[in-house]
Amino acid sequence: MKDAVQPAASSEAIFDLRLPATRSLPLVLSSPHSGNDYPRDLLSSSRLDPVTLRRSEDSFVDEIFAAAPTLGAPLLAARFPRAYLDVNREPWELDPTMFSDSLPAFVNVRSPRVRMGLGTIARVVASGEEIYARKLRFLEARQRIETLYNPYHQALRRLLDETEALFGAYLLIDCHSMPSAAGSASSREGPDIVLGDCHGTACAPIVVEAAREFLAGRGFSVAMNAPYAGGFTTGHYGHPRAGRHALQIEINRAIYMDERRYRRRVAFDGLRDQMTALLTRLAEEMQNLLPEPGRLAAE
Repeated sequence: MKDAVQPAASSEAIFDLRLPATRSLPLVLSSPHSGNDYPRDLLSSSRLDPVTLRRSEDSFVDEIFAAAPTLGAPLLAARFPRAYLDVNREPWELDPTMFSDSLPAFVNVRSPRVRMGLGTIARVVASGEEIYARKLRFLEARQRIETLYNPYHQALRRLLDETEALFGAYLLIDCHSMPSAAGSASSREGPDIVLGDCHGTACAPIVVEAAREFLAGRGFSVAMNAPYAGGFTTGHYGHPRAGRHALQIEINRAIYMDERRYRRRVAFDGLRDQMTALLTRLAEEMQNLLPEPGRLAAE
């Protein structure tokens, strides 16, 4: 089946880290949900067909922002799928009903995301269908978190620390896509783009406003923090008073892809160019927030 997922050939390459030849922008990009290397143990234990499993996938988002390294900023993209492990969650947000054994006391079993079935290991795909045909064991969750979640966040933390050391501040852009309300290839409902700054707590307002104005000026309809205000990544790494800014960008999938056949639309290249220009605009705005040594390093 042409549009079905393919099992991952190896568990060794869990993310793609694309580094610029020269780190010239105080930006770091993360694409946590665009991975499509589906592990065999997920495919064998799922009650869903491979195509349905992809409904939680932010397809092609890493490609939309692929110009970041050529501009001077690193891009980190997960290769494993969100349906297998979601790194935009706390490390231990787990639904106890999914497991055959008891969960340790340190596990967060009561978060709103767990109640929705969208914890660190999801119970459902984005469209609501149950993923698993069997109960998992906690050992399986621990293995995924230790071998996938922890290395991803260690790599992201390292990139942010390096950027902060070089420029004195950073802007983390957490890159996502959202399903259109209709799930259609030909129309879209709701905003084109949602910007999330955890309701003003994760990013300086001037950066958020620069993004909103830029996108609106390019003809996109833009919403703020609704229905996506920013997940774990935005809230955890965004501390604007310390010069650590994080902004989540959600793009309506109907703009750039056929949501049913998981194929790029003709408009894909144009959207990629617009997002490349947005990165340049945000880098310009960040210059106003850098301490003097950081501004010199960027020049």
